[in-house]
Amino acid sequence: MDALSPGSSAPGDLTALFLIKPGELMLKGDNRPMFMRVLRRNMRAMMKGIPHRLEDRHCRLFLHTGESHAEEAACRLRRFIGISGFARPVMCDKDLGAMEEAAARVAENCIAADKGLVYKLRIHRADKNFPLDSYGVACEIGSRLGKRLPQLKVRMKDPDWVLHMEMRDKVYAYAFAEEGERGLPVGVAGKGILLLSGGIDSPVAGYMMAKRGLKLDAVYFHSYPYTSPQAREKAETLARLIAHRTGRMDLFIVPFTDIQVKIRERAPAGETTLHARACMMKIASFLARRKKANSLVTGESLAQVASQTAESLRYTASVTSLPVLRPLIGMAKEEIITLARKIGTYETSILPYEDCCSVFAPRHPLIKPKYDAIRAAFTALDIEDDLRAALRNAELIRFGE
Repeated sequence: MDALSPGSSAPGDLTALFLIKPGELMLKGDNRPMFMRVLRRNMRAMMKGIPHRLEDRHCRLFLHTGESHAEEAACRLRRFIGISGFARPVMCDKDLGAMEEAAARVAENCIAADKGLVYKLRIHRADKNFPLDSYGVACEIGSRLGKRLPQLKVRMKDPDWVLHMEMRDKVYAYAFAEEGERGLPVGVAGKGILLLSGGIDSPVAGYMMAKRGLKLDAVYFHSYPYTSPQAREKAETLARLIAHRTGRMDLFIVPFTDIQVKIRERAPAGETTLHARACMMKIASFLARRKKANSLVTGESLAQVASQTAESLRYTASVTSLPVLRPLIGMAKEEIITLARKIGTYETSILPYEDCCSVFAPRHPLIKPKYDAIRAAFTALDIEDDLRAALRNAELIRFGE
């Protein structure tokens, strides 16, 4: 059980209760306690500024807060990665009379909210010491509820709503649970560096890897004056929106103009985009060492653009020894857009401000580079010192908690 969070009000003021269902981590074995510690840590950070108490009991988290903060707490839980759902339960003792009262209160709320009169009763009996089994409890509570609220009807298939009663240290009764983001707690899979552009794909890729437990920092490549201040602001807004779900994230704004100019001067026009992408990978890998990250994350999708053919991806990934995670690699653009809308990044991503890849794009880019030849061409650029200098001159902006 966690103590009252710093700066919170007295425990007696925390009358709003949330029952929170951890997500995929419940499938874990001996390392489940570590996953739960990270989940609790992330939730305390997400609830910063809201008076609360967080408890961990019997495969559930219980968040206590004040009624005046309940709606804001619910908003934060909706975007919290690592939980399958949450509910506002009625809590009572493990006594049939008290359970009847709690069930009636939930049912009356459903009737008042016009949720329907056909219901199903589902008992979750975590406490196996209770004298009645789940079926016996369901029969007893269902019988009492039918006498008390005769307008209710029981139907096992396709009810209007389901009355859940979880028998744990107490009994928690609720009818409707909101879905969570699911996934693993952010941070259990280490840290990755997200190559963040101003487009649709990279924010979605970051979100997807965060759901697999990867903590994110990000790098954005800015080619001022060829790209506008608005393009940079767009990237910063996207980083803020990602951090809104994933927690604290450092964004590194890397000056990239001099590198792109040198590439254009030293390489054939058709190769410039590929060499620029390779330079970005190289800088991101330098940053990963600094930040003790274990991987790079990109929004690349196979064959979506010229630099994302299989041959091109092989080359651009060859400049780093780190794994390059591409969660969108087999997704269609429509699927990616759907996810971007869900996480709230789409409207920002489509703002008409070009990024550095767009403004320097050749008319006829190389699509299927010969691996040995393009690697030799990259070495001939003699540009590694410039890449390290660009990272040294990067600006750091921190988002989220």
